[in-house]
Amino acid sequence: MPDYNWPPQGNRRLMGKRISRIDGGEKASGRAKYNSDINPQGLLHAMLLTSPYAHAKVVSIDVSEAKALKGVTAVRVIAQPGTEIQWEGAEIAAVAAETEQIARDGVRKIKVQWEVLPHVVKENDLSKAGTRVKAAGEQVTGDPDQGFKDAEVVHEGYYAIPVLTHCCLEPHGQVIQWNGDSIMAWPSTQAVSPYAGDLAKALQLPATQIKVHQDHIGGGFGSKFASDRWGVECAQLSKESGGRPVKLFLDRATELKIAGNRPSGFANIKIGAKKDGTITAWQSQSWATGGMAGGGSPPLPYVYTNIPNQRKNHSSVSLNAGGQRAWRAPNHQQASYLTASAIDDLAAKLNMDPVELFSKNAGYTARADVYRQQLAKGAEMIEWKKKWHPRGDTTPGPIKRGLGLAVGTWQGGGHNSNAKTTINPDGTVLVELGSQDLGTGTRTAINIVAAESLGLPLNAVKVVIGDNSLPFSGASGGSTTIGGVSGSTRRATLNALEKLFDVAAPALGVPKDQLEAVDGRIQVKGNAAKNLTWKAACAKLGASSIAEAGAHDQRNPGGLASAGVGGVQMAEVSVDTETGLVKMIKTVAVHDIGTLINLKTAESQILGGCIMNICGALMEERVMDVATGRHLNADMEFYKLAGIGDIGEIVVHINTEPEHDKRGVIGLGEPSTIALPTAIGNAVANAIGVRVTTLPLTPDRVLAALEGRRA
Repeated sequence: MPDYNWPPQGNRRLMGKRISRIDGGEKASGRAKYNSDINPQGLLHAMLLTSPYAHAKVVSIDVSEAKALKGVTAVRVIAQPGTEIQWEGAEIAAVAAETEQIARDGVRKIKVQWEVLPHVVKENDLSKAGTRVKAAGEQVTGDPDQGFKDAEVVHEGYYAIPVLTHCCLEPHGQVIQWNGDSIMAWPSTQAVSPYAGDLAKALQLPATQIKVHQDHIGGGFGSKFASDRWGVECAQLSKESGGRPVKLFLDRATELKIAGNRPSGFANIKIGAKKDGTITAWQSQSWATGGMAGGGSPPLPYVYTNIPNQRKNHSSVSLNAGGQRAWRAPNHQQASYLTASAIDDLAAKLNMDPVELFSKNAGYTARADVYRQQLAKGAEMIEWKKKWHPRGDTTPGPIKRGLGLAVGTWQGGGHNSNAKTTINPDGTVLVELGSQDLGTGTRTAINIVAAESLGLPLNAVKVVIGDNSLPFSGASGGSTTIGGVSGSTRRATLNALEKLFDVAAPALGVPKDQLEAVDGRIQVKGNAAKNLTWKAACAKLGASSIAEAGAHDQRNPGGLASAGVGGVQMAEVSVDTETGLVKMIKTVAVHDIGTLINLKTAESQILGGCIMNICGALMEERVMDVATGRHLNADMEFYKLAGIGDIGEIVVHINTEPEHDKRGVIGLGEPSTIALPTAIGNAVANAIGVRVTTLPLTPDRVLAALEGRRA
């Protein structure tokens, strides 16, 4: 049986090095085809009719004029009379037609009579949410009353982080052709292997009748697991249109309204400490929403979970707005903001350096030594000792600068994954698995692991993913992909290599356990001169190929993967106190990720996470109108995202020390997206001397906070 353990850190040829994506040229040149680019012969276009109301009942719906329109091939009623609609943008009907314009015209021909009902679309003021508020019950640890009595300094504050919508550059949707007994689906999905089972359940068909293919996806971030109502209707429209393929992708407004969001988080927090900074007690009254289902309780106090005396209450608020979906580290941005903002304010009240306060209380975390090391490294990289000042920049002029920090954590254990490795007599190698690459570099990571395991260069291994006919691999969510696919690839390649050793051993005159694959050769351990080239060894297969499977079991990763990482992010900002404009100067991100597969794409993940969180910290939020229930900024003009000039410098440090490397592979997609909004908020408070309580840190909020301080 092969030794599946990762090669010793000092012996790796490819793993841990800085390697460019194998699909980078294809993407940069525009040759890469996303499923929204797919246009099969005979393609029809579909559009949705959606609700203009946040809360209403469908009284009647008349689709006769739409059906009669020349060029319309099928019309589906989704919300039958009597259906109660709970948010603006909800799907009412779908039209398939010869062109996109005819489909739009068909949608406009549909006549709906509505009974408009009362709505609630904002959650910031609980007193106005009425019966939409559901309390989860009080949680008490230790003796919080005594903890606050023991405290010599107590801080109380209000903090708010808003709903963000998913804003995938490739919107949700798919192309589907239902022809006879078979369905061909080209979805934009994070779940190539599981997608058919989900769609089949909705259509009441065997999953074996559905073939799924996806080469590339234009963003998912946790929102693209299910086939969704639009997938089901797309399939039915194809069937009703004589089996012609139908393309149905959400328009941008509908994408922002109903394709998922990150829930909000609000809290009134009380925190107590000794004068030396030792935290003695925590109390929080929090609430959140992600739509009609409300909003779950964030894990408070975040990271510092073992603060000894705690009292926590949480309420879920149900709103008439599109529903939540996983959004890169669900509930962790909220928890980080609510916790680390309060700790930072406590540091200001103690007149204490936040790095010192966070470090001093690291014993309340699950990984005290890691956080202390990361805080020290981050402080060194951002020149904290040189640049930090007590709250409020007292230098002359309107431009004030400040520093802030926050911490994060995530699990990121590998999911279940299966891979197949084929070694052919001509020496070519094929690695196949039904995974997907969300743009994170999964293809490249599989390539690296396979080539490392077989002793070959990257270009000697072909990687094929993105089809549900390949060995089943789990959905990409929770930063689980890298651990899963690296484990299954490692096992499949070494299982195949073992079979190659079987045929090479007689030619080299040694038992197979004395062989190794190094630099394109099969050689005797300790005697590199005694070898066969890779091609010569493969030629001994005759007319047969080797095809071996490998699996990663999330319950038994066998040392190849594990879970649980930390992370510290720090921000340096400038604030114009005359205009309220916040600008990023520098971000520092320090992360541990276990065994490193590819330094370049790991850094890229962190850069991407930081960029997303600069958006969330400075400009991004869903804006709802209380009077009409409408989503006011469901477009790319007013749903603000950062441009390259808004980002500033980002510097990344990845912990690759032996104590981290020996833990096995751990996912990085989520950990990189947690702490930075809080660090930026803390940096702004450090710069201007007052807390801006609510994200994003828009100029009006900054000026209002300054005005409040002056008052």
